[in-house]
Amino acid sequence: MANKTLTALTDPELLAAAKKLKSFSIINAFFIGFLIAIVAYSIYNKSFGFLMIIPLYFIYRLVKDPRNKKIKELNKLLKERNLDAP
Repeated sequence: MANKTLTALTDPELLAAAKKLKSFSIINAFFIGFLIAIVAYSIYNKSFGFLMIIPLYFIYRLVKDPRNKKIKELNKLLKERNLDAP
């Protein structure tokens, strides 16, 4: 399944990929929220510095993950095929 493009997948394979990427999406959102809380706490304590840059870098990396683009393409394809995402 890794070598196939999303359009070449059958409906059951597409739904399985959507389920796998949905769990990734939830975990990704949790980590982004946790890192934003660290940044907010550091702003609240007025401790601007190098340790505040580290969570910002990780937030950037999580947002720019190529799987996020794949999730958008997958949702578009599910909508085109009139399938319900899990």
